[in-house]
Formats: sequence, C-alpha cells, structure tokens
Amino acid sequence: MTQNIYDSDAFFTAYSQLPRSVGGLDSAPEWPALRAMLPEMQGKSVLDLGCGYGWFCRWAAEAGAARVLGVDVSEKMLAQAAGMGEHAAVSYARLDLEQLALPPASYDLVYSSLAFHYVEGYATLLAAIRQGLQPGGKLVFSIEHPIFMAPRQPGWLTDAQGRKRWPVDSYQQQGPRVSDWLAPGVIKQHRTLGTTINALLQAGFQLEHVEEWGPSEEQVALQPALAEERERPMLLLIGCGLGSPPQLATLRVKRKVDEPALT
Repeated sequence: MTQNIYDSDAFFTAYSQLPRSVGGLDSAPEWPALRAMLPEMQGKSVLDLGCGYGWFCRWAAEAGAARVLGVDVSEKMLAQAAGMGEHAAVSYARLDLEQLALPPASYDLVYSSLAFHYVEGYATLLAAIRQGLQPGGKLVFSIEHPIFMAPRQPGWLTDAQGRKRWPVDSYQQQGPRVSDWLAPGVIKQHRTLGTTINALLQAGFQLEHVEEWGPSEEQVALQPALAEERERPMLLLIGCGLGSPPQLATLRVKRKVDEPALT
C-alpha cells in the first residue's frame, strides 16, 4: 500500500498551508503548461488519480466534463475535497493507486498531479490506466523530476560566489527516497527519466508532449522566489495518447545489387 502520509495530522496541517492548497490550480505555477496539454473537456469522462483537494475535478466539471471521478488514498484529502463544493458531475472515492483496477475503456482522460512518484508499482499502474482509457483517450500527469528526486540528501548547495546548485547523486540507483518534506519520513520512488518514459512506451502509450518544467520570465517577474526553479527542473510533465501495444519485430536490411558491401 502507498504510504498514506497525508492522513498524518502534522503533515496535513502543513500541506494545507501551501500556496497551491490555499489558491488551487491558479496557484500552481506549472498549471498553465499542464492545461495546454489537456484535451477539450466537453462531454468527457475524466479520472483524477491522487485528486487531493479536488481542484482539478471541479475545474474539469466546470469546463464541461460529463463525469469526473477523483480518487485518493487519504481520507483527509477526500473529506476536504467533498467539503469545498459539490458538483453534479463530480464524485470521489478512496483508492490506493498501487491497487488500481479500472473497467475497460471507461475514461476519455486520466489526469494526475504530483502523485505517481509515490507509487512503487509504476508499470502496473500504467497497465491499469491503459485498460481504463477509451480509444483516443489521453493520459496527462506531472511528477517530481528525476533530477530533483535523485539526491539522497536533497537541498541547494551554495558556492563561494553565492550561486546555487542542485546536487545530483545516486541517479542510477532507482528506488525509494526518504525525505523530510513537511514531516519526517516521507517516502517517494525515484526513477530515471529513461525508466519513466520507456515504461509508458512499453505499456502502449504514444508520447505527445514531454516538458521538464521551469517558470517563464513572466512568472519569475511576478514571483521572484521562482527564480531558483530555473537552475534545475523540479517537475516533469507528460502527455500521451493510446497507441498499439509494442510488438517485437525483426529488421531486415537488403543491400542493393549495385551497392558495394561494407568492409
């Protein structure tokens, strides 16, 4: 089961004070980039994995989605989401993403914000999502960037000139990373960029957009604290559609009669 740190009173209290918890999607600086990757919502059936406060669920419904299901492992998150406003098209359910099982071809869009990096069984999760998507369906999600997650002791280092740099160590050593983020002992799952993308391809997805997100100059001008996020990618945004399951093929190269053999 995924570590349910969000139901810890101390963690939940600290999380509730983050700007994106208070202000919703518009307070998440990566939201404009994610929104640009989304299909039209009108009439769509949408699944939000790790829905948290339900900000995206309500946005999708207001944008015209016919049905939106938000799932989360945290009872506190779901209670908060339910208490922030009802919408006829939105419902919530408690579910561990490690055990996700979806009815075949039941959703037009699966969306997730900053949840997949808590999941150990990433390939199993992708297989479940693929089964649950309708033909032409989309998967759009964000995770912490592997460069951001890799260090055993994450944190900025400052040189003698006052310039910040981000340590990257143990990058190829995939697996759990334990950090003190809002509370001690938060467990996340580090995977390389190659593993992250290749698992999508192996599950039969077609990549449509990959963004190693960083703030724009306009965003930094409005929020100078974001400037440090241009020193290394903190977030990875991925959009993909359904493709055919990958098949092994034998590549045969025929040499033209008049083409000299290579020696």
